[in-house]
This record gives sequence, C-alpha cells and structure tokens, in this order.
Amino acid sequence: MADTPMVGPPRQHVLVVDDDAELCQLLSQYLAPEGFKVEAVHNGVTGVERALSGEHALLVLDVMLPDVKGFEVLRQVRARSRMPVLMLTARGDEQDRILGLEMGADDYLPKPFNPRELCARIEAILRRSHPEPVAVEPRSADSVVVDDVSMDTGARVVRRGGEPIDLTTVEFDLLNVFLRLAGRVIPRDELVRTVLSRAFSPFDRSIDTHVSNLRRKLGPMPDGLERIKGVRGVGYQYSLRHRLEPAGT
Repeated sequence: MADTPMVGPPRQHVLVVDDDAELCQLLSQYLAPEGFKVEAVHNGVTGVERALSGEHALLVLDVMLPDVKGFEVLRQVRARSRMPVLMLTARGDEQDRILGLEMGADDYLPKPFNPRELCARIEAILRRSHPEPVAVEPRSADSVVVDDVSMDTGARVVRRGGEPIDLTTVEFDLLNVFLRLAGRVIPRDELVRTVLSRAFSPFDRSIDTHVSNLRRKLGPMPDGLERIKGVRGVGYQYSLRHRLEPAGT
C-alpha cells in the first residue's frame, strides 16, 4: 500500500503532475542539480496512478489539468495516501489555494513562480514529513498530553479521548506546537516560521487555513468550549485545562 510501508521512497524522488510539458522540463533541469529526481506526467489519471505507486516522496500538483481537475487528483490521493502534496495554483486565485489546503494539501505556490522558491518549499515540506533519522531509546517516546488530546511524536500518532485523529503533516506539526505551548498566545508569524519553515507574509493566509482544518478535526473541548482560540491581530491560543507529561520523556 502506498501509505503503509515503514521504509518510504527516496526522499529526493518528486512527482510533478502538470500538463505544461515545457514547465515540467524546466523544473526537472532546475531540481536535478539540487539532488532531486523528477518524474513528470501530464494528466490527472496517470498522476493518481503514479502518486499511489509509493515510489515518490512528494507530489507537485497543478490545479488545472486537461482531463481530471487537480482537486480530484488530490482527493483520490488523500483517500489512500499521506504523501505530501504541493499545489500549483493561478496567481490571485485565493479560493483555489484555500480549497487545496482544506482538502489536505501541505502547501501551495502560485504561478508563475521562481524555481528557487519551489525548491525551498519542497525542502521545507520534506523536512517536516521525512525528518532525519535519529537514534532513540525504545522507552523514550516523546509524548505530551493536554486534557483529552495526546500526541506521540515518535509514532506520529494523535488521539482525542483515546480515539485516533487523522492529521496531515502540517496539522500534526501545528498541533505539536500548540500542545507544547498550550495556554500561551502564539503569534502567526511564529507559527509560519516554525511549522511552514518560511518567512511570514501578511498576505499569506495558509497558516489560518491549516489552523481552521485542525480546529475542525479536533472539535471543541469536552466542556464545549473552543479548543483553539484566535487572538485578533496576534495569532492563536490553545486552551489549557490540564497538561500531563508522560513518564520517560
């Protein structure tokens, strides 16, 4: 299965699904010296098939495709795989960007773009989704529990009230920050730098969409109060009733 192997595909293997053959060739020429192996396909049907093959570490997906719209490709991929996805959207089309993030894309980049920016975005996504392996002791799982939500960062598992919650890579990393800083107001620019690994721009609302998706998946607190609060003009605050640091951390 595409989303179950313990040993994933090579970190540098990228799949690009875009009907612009010239753009795909340019991306391949630019990314190759950066250590990436690029496979390009030009239609959505083949894109879904290749994305679910388990051979790629990341998918770069254009919204506008000749047969199946990019959102449908994303829906089919997300139904069976947690493979990171970077969407390519038309510049100025905010609705496409928001919809892509709501459907589980990890990030987006508007066309036209600087290839250097694309490379930086890919590197940031891969750092989040494929962290460098480290030696860990079997009993030293890095976990935190805040009220009814528990997180095991080693296994990348989140539970609410004992039930597992399926999160994207960005949502997982975002919740990790919220839980460890629960009760504190976290500025939006800090979340962007920490979770998205890029400089903050006041016109980039992607972090707000990720927070909204995370809030929806987690639901309210057991007492019905809001779990993640927006602080106008500043950022967000995760409500804290009780924190428990498990033994062995």
